[in-house]
Amino acid sequence: MKISTLGYSIKQGLKNIRRNLLFSLASVGTMVACLFLFGVFYSIVLNMEHEIDDIQNSLVVSVFFNEGYNDEQIMQVGNEIKKLENINSVNYISADVAWNGYVEDVYQGDAEYVESVFGDDNPLENSSSYEITLKDISRQDITVKQLEAITGVRKVNSSKETAQGWIDVSTLVGYVSLGIILILLFVSLFLISNTITIGIAVRKEEIAIMKLIGAKDIFVRAPFLFEGVFIGLLGSLIPLVIMYFVYNAMTGYLTQHFALVSNMIEFVPVGEVFKWMAPCSVLIGVGVGFFGSLITTHKHLKV
Repeated sequence: MKISTLGYSIKQGLKNIRRNLLFSLASVGTMVACLFLFGVFYSIVLNMEHEIDDIQNSLVVSVFFNEGYNDEQIMQVGNEIKKLENINSVNYISADVAWNGYVEDVYQGDAEYVESVFGDDNPLENSSSYEITLKDISRQDITVKQLEAITGVRKVNSSKETAQGWIDVSTLVGYVSLGIILILLFVSLFLISNTITIGIAVRKEEIAIMKLIGAKDIFVRAPFLFEGVFIGLLGSLIPLVIMYFVYNAMTGYLTQHFALVSNMIEFVPVGEVFKWMAPCSVLIGVGVGFFGSLITTHKHLKV
């Protein structure tokens, strides 16, 4: 396409938007709502995945081995554990370390009281273990079975409910987000199609004259394609600007005014959120606008 033809198509596309301003605004508004929700759900899912990664690093699977195992046998069990694919870290906890941790948690480190009750005995004498973190908590059940199958492993303790609960919530939010976004995208596609159809009806005589004097198909279609792209682009940029300020304001407010939230959740920085969300939003907006126009021109323009 020549530069002059390109300029003409862009100019006509903008004129079409002004001619059908009401429908154009409706199309842009629906696109804004769709992509704003996309941004909201994307940021929620991203933050949940971030929290799951943190939980993944903090959830510990404890592996207890057979009583009476010597250091060499314990080390052999540890080597077998490290061979498993889903193992992130392996940390040996001796019986003394386990007891000291228990005293600190339950008795607030009151050594005199503990000594008066238990003397020099260690009630957790046979509780040496390996504390393990996993690479993927969704595969915890499989990994636990693999650990239980290792020779010398007596018992495996894991936080199955906590891990599965976070995974289920994240999956549910993802599916709900996808469903709502798809519905709004179809609505946007429909409104853009109607806007283009009205534009074609308004310029019906002009298009007929252009065809009579030999105008090519692309020359006739191009203004409508640009119109759809403009609507999609505008509908994608507006929610990005809104989302940027809303995300910063909301995360800042929650962190400053709710100590519980700030202690439980570490929000993903806005730059990290927009690194993928911004190009995806623009691509979706422009794509819906372009293909909505393409389908409509193909259907209503007999060129």
